[in-house]
Amino acid sequence: MEQKLTHINEDGDARMVDVSDKAETKRIAVATGFISMKKETYDTIVNGTAKKGDVLAAARIAGIMAAKKTSDLIPLCHPLALTKVEVKCTPEVKACGKHAKSGDGDSAADATAENNTFGIRVESTCALTGKTGVEIEAITATSIALVTIYDMCKAIDRGMIIENVQVLHKEGGKSGTWDFEQVR
Repeated sequence: MEQKLTHINEDGDARMVDVSDKAETKRIAVATGFISMKKETYDTIVNGTAKKGDVLAAARIAGIMAAKKTSDLIPLCHPLALTKVEVKCTPEVKACGKHAKSGDGDSAADATAENNTFGIRVESTCALTGKTGVEIEAITATSIALVTIYDMCKAIDRGMIIENVQVLHKEGGKSGTWDFEQVR
């Protein structure tokens, strides 16, 4: 079965999809992303000593605000009455191809800085009962939380890298539940 882009009309013009005849269902989406940084920047965030204030608290609030403003930022997104937005910011150390959450006692993660990648994992969950999904809201929340971390720490580390922003899970609607499978 050939899939087509629903936001393109028969003349090839962009349009906002009419969802008025769709059934309302519980919709949930989870997105994630990572920002890597120098160990010194990581330590500044984890220790709460950034000059601009609590980096992770600001990132969480920015992500929540962004989810609520998604339709103002993405031209063909429907304005949605979100009933849940949760943004988690978790310090992580990537060691030898694996992730170890800060302070979990993993000896590889606690090893010297030159063998590790330090950063913050952001995971955003959005939900509502409605006629269209919330994947873009979850991606937007994650992206803006990551950009906020960059903004608050750029004076000490302009080399931070935002990476792997993606949807992990969605449920609801005609297509049902979908989970990201590592295929690459």
